[in-house]
Amino acid sequence: MKALVYGGPGQKSWQDVPDPRIVKPTDAIVRIDTTTICGTDLHILKGDVPAVQAGRILGHEGVGTITDVGASVGNLKVGDRVIISCIKSCGHCTNCRTGLYSHCLGDEGQSGIGWIFGHLIDGTQAEYVRVPYADNSLHRLPEEVSDEQAVMLSDILPTGFEIGIQYGRVKPGDTVAVIGAGPVGLAAIATAGLYGAATIIAIDLDENRLEQAKTFGATETVISGSSGWKEQVHALTDGQGVDVAIEAVGIPQTFEMATQVVRPGGNVANVGVHGKPVELHLEDLWIQNINISMGLVNANTTPMLLKLVAQQKIPAEKFVTHRFTLDNILDAYDTFSRASETNALKVVITR
Repeated sequence: MKALVYGGPGQKSWQDVPDPRIVKPTDAIVRIDTTTICGTDLHILKGDVPAVQAGRILGHEGVGTITDVGASVGNLKVGDRVIISCIKSCGHCTNCRTGLYSHCLGDEGQSGIGWIFGHLIDGTQAEYVRVPYADNSLHRLPEEVSDEQAVMLSDILPTGFEIGIQYGRVKPGDTVAVIGAGPVGLAAIATAGLYGAATIIAIDLDENRLEQAKTFGATETVISGSSGWKEQVHALTDGQGVDVAIEAVGIPQTFEMATQVVRPGGNVANVGVHGKPVELHLEDLWIQNINISMGLVNANTTPMLLKLVAQQKIPAEKFVTHRFTLDNILDAYDTFSRASETNALKVVITR
């Protein structure tokens, strides 16, 4: 089969590789019908995730059709159309039983690490993929949900919701600032209303992304490159600051921005993947009574979010801006990596 293979920092190639096969009785083989590219893939290519070794097939998002199942797979069958969760779940370890799938203790990839596709085992930017713990790591799709909608449930929608909205403790009536209106930031914006946010402020350098943010539910927008950006945010909150500041970029400057706009007693939810150290000004923050959260998505809300997408209550299809085939995946990477020029949000890649 063909797959996108990581060759070390800055290197990737679309090449022939061996077909995946059933290794354990809990495995399934899935034919990839639709996949996409995540900002984390770009971090890998920059060398920000040293655990990813040369030769690894990239990608952790996908929708496909099961072509083979192991002997112990009981809830799925060949021919089922499924979402591949970006997080493995053995379903029976201590962490999985509490919903902490991000730290599944199953030995696939590495015990204690839930994100394994395109990281510790071969991923989804390929014609086929082996999925361990298939009964718990795949979600059967209803007919009314399209592949393009469903692939947004592999990662970005649960990530924005769980690590941004849930970890940020959003509650009814809150004012929420989302710093970074890329796909994950937009996912947080699109799901903030589920917990009753009254005002949602999108903050970004890119005016096009701020316009997009309005279609996902942002009530206000602020251009972060403007000299008075912080004053604009405070003006929208009667000078108090926001109840919840969500960082959805993954660079030191945007994390510091989040700490600058949160009100005393508020919450900072870091969603971005950071490749460099971030300075934390505890000398200023300790007296503010704020909570700072961060984490890897558990994807335990995927079934609930899937229901809402099926009922057209979350506009998952709006994330798609560009479409490619697997044979043109290098062009897809070029388009996605130049999002400020191409206005790309999510690039969808199909067979």
